Parts: sequence; C-alpha cells; structure tokens
Amino acid sequence: MHSKTIAIISLAVALGLVAYRPGIAASPAAGPKIADAAGNTKAAPAWELKDLEGKPVKLSDFKGKVVLLTFWATWCPPCRAEIPDLIAMQNQYKDQGLVVVGISMDEAGAAAVKSFATRNKINYPIVMGDEKTAEAYGNIEVIPSTFYIDRAGNVAGVHTGGAEKATFEASVKPLLAKSAANP
Repeated sequence: MHSKTIAIISLAVALGLVAYRPGIAASPAAGPKIADAAGNTKAAPAWELKDLEGKPVKLSDFKGKVVLLTFWATWCPPCRAEIPDLIAMQNQYKDQGLVVVGISMDEAGAAAVKSFATRNKINYPIVMGDEKTAEAYGNIEVIPSTFYIDRAGNVAGVHTGGAEKATFEASVKPLLAKSAANP
C-alpha cells in the first residue's frame, strides 16, 4: 500500500497536478490550519503586500467581503489552469461581495507577473507574496493553495492543489449567503 501511495504522489507531481513552492522550509506536519484545537475558526492572518504597480494592499482593504485568496505562480500548471475559473468567479459574484485576490509567489518579480496578468486578462487584484505571508498561512508547501475568508475575516475553508469552478463555488456560496451584518 505504501508503494502505491508513493507512486500516485509521484505521478501527480510528474503531471504537474501539484506544484511545490521552492525555498519554503516546512515540516510535514505543517500546513494550512483553519481552526484552533477547540475547533474555533481562526482569523485570517493580516498582511500588507505590494500590488503589481507597487502600491500597498492589505487584507483589511477587503473588510466585509468574502475573499477567495489564492497563493499561486505563473510557472505553475494547475495555477494557470484555475485562472479562467477565478476570472469567472470574480465576474459572477463580485456584486454579491466576493473578491478574488491572487498572492503571486513568483520570484521573477512584479513586471513578469504583470505581463502574465495582462496577457491572461486577469480581472482581480494580484499582490506579490513573500515567505513571511506564506508562513503566516501555515507554511504554504503546495500551490495553488486557496483560502476562503468570510465577511468577518475568519478562514472558513482551505483547498490545496488545483480546483475547478464548482469547487470554488461550493465554498464561496455559503459565505456569500451570510449577510455582512450577520456573519
């Protein structure tokens, strides 16, 4: 059984279904945590990062919104595959209070990410990530890693690896249904 598991993981990596972020050291037990030991949801870690124009953007800028926060990179095949669905999500649900935010883990810099975003007609905010932010979100080991943040600023869910629109919607729709006044 053990060798079968290793073979499946090796195949997934070989096919590009999972992308690992180089340079981030994390123990196998580390990973995204959405609740404390008692099962209470945790506040999303605050961050301030630069957008592709070099302007500061903070998580608190999206207070009262449902945030689909994705750690990604331009070189990551599953990340690239998600982009059309993330664009569609931003278009379809923005009036209901959703904002998609991409945290780029690219080491090539903002200019390269901006060029990629323009070519791919990305319609949601992108900020340049750093190891401090990746560590705050549970030592991001796999990209894409997507966090669903409710209107109250709590991490309501997390998904690692590639996903399709139906997966995003299954996590986002219940959060959007909750009013801003009664999260």
